[in-house]
Amino acid sequence: MDNWEANLLVDDEPIRELLANSRRIAVLGIKPESRSHKPAFQVPRFLQEKGYEIVPVPVYYPDVTEILGQPIYRKLVDIPGDVDLVNVFRKTQDIPPHVPDIIAKKPRAVWFQLGIRNDTAAARLAKAGILVVQDRCTAMEYGAIDQTRGNR
Repeated sequence: MDNWEANLLVDDEPIRELLANSRRIAVLGIKPESRSHKPAFQVPRFLQEKGYEIVPVPVYYPDVTEILGQPIYRKLVDIPGDVDLVNVFRKTQDIPPHVPDIIAKKPRAVWFQLGIRNDTAAARLAKAGILVVQDRCTAMEYGAIDQTRGNR
């Protein structure tokens, strides 16, 4: 793709539009209920309460079989059906091993949560035709959408 940089979303309006038009969110690095104090559990729970379908993809916790009442998947490619957005809760340095799995799943977009930025991984995903948001919180952006458009 010649203009792959266009897939790197940085402006508020396209980022909020992406979130507003997403329905099914796979959460890579989600934490289970036993870690409910962590943002990697709180944010997906908030989004689920707002009507998004959350597909849990934890990295650890081998004994956990469901999170937020949903069956877990160990790899994105194992999720049946399409995924609008992959919400990533992984440390910056831990993202590269997940890139091939993300590309193979072909979500419309990937979102690195607040504090997470990996320009090399973002470029690889963008070149694969996937929209990328970095260093933003989905829950905070949802709040901004909610304020400007009213409740869903």
